[in-house]
Amino acid sequence: MVRGKIIDTLKKGRILVSDGAWGTFLQKKGLNPGECPELWCITRPDDVFDIAKNYIDAGADMVESDSFGGTSYKLEHYGLSVRASEINEASTKISRRAAGENKWVIASIGPTGKMLLMGDLTEEELYNSFKEQALALEKGGADALCIETMSAIDEATIAIKAAKENTKCEVICTFTFDRAVNGEYRTMMGVSPEDAAKAAIEAGADIIGPNCGNGIERMIEIVREMREAIPNSFILVHANAGLPKNVNGIDIFPETPEDMAAKVPELIKAGANIIGGCCGTTPAHIKAIKQAVDAYSIKK
Repeated sequence: MVRGKIIDTLKKGRILVSDGAWGTFLQKKGLNPGECPELWCITRPDDVFDIAKNYIDAGADMVESDSFGGTSYKLEHYGLSVRASEINEASTKISRRAAGENKWVIASIGPTGKMLLMGDLTEEELYNSFKEQALALEKGGADALCIETMSAIDEATIAIKAAKENTKCEVICTFTFDRAVNGEYRTMMGVSPEDAAKAAIEAGADIIGPNCGNGIERMIEIVREMREAIPNSFILVHANAGLPKNVNGIDIFPETPEDMAAKVPELIKAGANIIGGCCGTTPAHIKAIKQAVDAYSIKK
């Protein structure tokens, strides 16, 4: 495969496979509570590379980067805000090396943890923080910027604009939803899948979708809502390996690779164009998803 734009490949009708969890993988490698995950790109680059390479070897068409908490505001918690550019650039250099020339790097941008609504910061300050991160991720070799786990439309749209206006990268934006007692899905800030999808596309996102918070079965319902709202746009899904269960103080994600793979055809029919994993998913999950996607594509 000659690497071009992700959306150009999707326009040809191909279903792509993304990577799996990073946080739980880092924890398995020894990341301690309270430790900065993104600093590992500087202090333990071989371990970070191993995560990315494991997902590529499992069959992923694209891989994220260890930069989820890479905004200056998140890094400020560790006294590392002045190193934001250095850390983010290092993160995508590692993923770029793992991905090689034929696979995409969709560099991760997570929430700042600050709220415009509460006056924690100004729109300009928020924009500039996302701009700094986006520029560094592009410099390190990112093909796309994956703005993920969003709950507020204002933060998401500012992040999208900062990425689109300052880089040449494709932009992905995903929101995290919870299911209410009445069965409706909403983000922590009360945003519906329909409103999230429309706002992200209007702001300039190339690809939208849900990530985290739900297993693959619930993601099918969310994708249907998004597909109905934006029938001509592309959707990425990063599902958890089920809803976590706390066993002796440890969160266990119950869905096996086979469990997730079994739902892939239904997820594609609902409207997903890119399928990967979030919390609890492993290279084994991604391998099973890849096999399911390939099998579906052959039958189609």
